[in-house]
Amino acid sequence: MMPSLAQVIVWVIVGLIGGSLAGLIVTWKRRGFGFLQNLGIGLVGALVGGLLFRLLGLFPRLDAVTISLRDVVAACAGTLLVLVVLWVGRRSRTGAAAE
Repeated sequence: MMPSLAQVIVWVIVGLIGGSLAGLIVTWKRRGFGFLQNLGIGLVGALVGGLLFRLLGLFPRLDAVTISLRDVVAACAGTLLVLVVLWVGRRSRTGAAAE
């Protein structure tokens, strides 16, 4: 089943909010990583966080809102998880190159 245009718009908004929050947390700058990077990492984080939150049954009652707080928190948490994985991957590549 294809998502509706409204669902895609909600995903973009939630992804941008989640990516911006994660960028703010990681960089301590108000702009985070910049608009497009915040959006991209937020969309990936929203997917990862949304899947994890649903699988683990975290905050199930927050689904009642169209753009739910659960989705924003999940997007932020998922984005932070993606950033940690990227950081570890980048660190392991630079560590292997230094040896």
